[in-house]
Amino acid sequence: MNFEHTEDRRMLADTLNRFVAEQVGIEARNRIAYGEVGRSPELWQQFAELGAIGALFPEADGGFGGAGFDIAVVFESLGRGLVAEPFLGALMVGRAIVAAGSDAQKERIAGLIDGSTVAALAHDEPSNHYELSRVSTRAERQGEGWVLSGAKAVVLFGDQADLLLVSARTAGNVDDEAGLSLFLVPGDAAGLQRRGYGRIDGGHAAELVFDQVKLGADALLGAEGQGLATLELAIGHGVLALCAEALGAMDVAKQHTLEYLQTRKQFGKPIGSFQALQHRMADLLLEVEQARSAVINAAAALDADRVTRERALSAAKFSIGRIGTLVAEESIQLHGGIGMTWELPLAHYAKRLVMIDHQLGDEDHHLARFMALGRG
Repeated sequence: MNFEHTEDRRMLADTLNRFVAEQVGIEARNRIAYGEVGRSPELWQQFAELGAIGALFPEADGGFGGAGFDIAVVFESLGRGLVAEPFLGALMVGRAIVAAGSDAQKERIAGLIDGSTVAALAHDEPSNHYELSRVSTRAERQGEGWVLSGAKAVVLFGDQADLLLVSARTAGNVDDEAGLSLFLVPGDAAGLQRRGYGRIDGGHAAELVFDQVKLGADALLGAEGQGLATLELAIGHGVLALCAEALGAMDVAKQHTLEYLQTRKQFGKPIGSFQALQHRMADLLLEVEQARSAVINAAAALDADRVTRERALSAAKFSIGRIGTLVAEESIQLHGGIGMTWELPLAHYAKRLVMIDHQLGDEDHHLARFMALGRG
């Protein structure tokens, strides 16, 4: 199998890498990511004009990519600059609409692609611990529509989203696989309470409370009670995106560490000439290449049958969680005390790599899931 990128993907990668390097330097990034809203609407619009969002969607739905490797190319470039913009929400919400939306609902994808609509997936709850089917938020029929009640936690850019994709139980017990439905909810819906806050690694998240939120019949995405497969598919795209983002961040952390070892001197010699540090760096380089292979495998399996796809995604997320934490720890240790300082870009890359492990399932969760899928 040929894993070399097509010419179009190479051009996209070159364009995005150049744009990120020129426009999202670490000082500008930190000013945006740790700022009042955690993102830049102007930068988001520029990414849309470059086609970075459109590359996440198939041509049939208004995009010009949508394959696993297209998603990997975009998010690897974003990871290189620690870009804190709502790409992940646009991807997961958009791909859920692609998979299960009506013609009218699919018209919303255009707003995602042109950057005019900020979207967020509202699925996690305080007690679900990464389990997709464990949902206590409920939606009950009222006339032709629905009434939504419950709470969602750590919703990325949920305080600013124009469109929320919300998982809710329309039947069954809290952890039943059947009876889970998905709803498209306006960000300004009456009865929706949003509390936003800054994340430790930059960007924003929110706690959401749905207090008898009334929705029309057209808010239901897909078939009632059959939303789990769509949710799994959407989050699978998000898992691939996070893995690719981590790979981009690892490459930068690795390069910064190599440069430091070559310039920092001790006893009149660059510390990179000491054999013990050479061995540690060599081990780190091998681990990063293993992570790259895992991302390639996941991207190639994105359109495969469910078990093949989900096993590849969980294998990649497990590898990225383990290796990302290792890269963060080793890079900081090889830098010494300076590696922890705010002024050094490495500290922010290390923080992001550690936090990626906890998004959409940590390494323990995905290892268990990989094994369970193998038995099934």
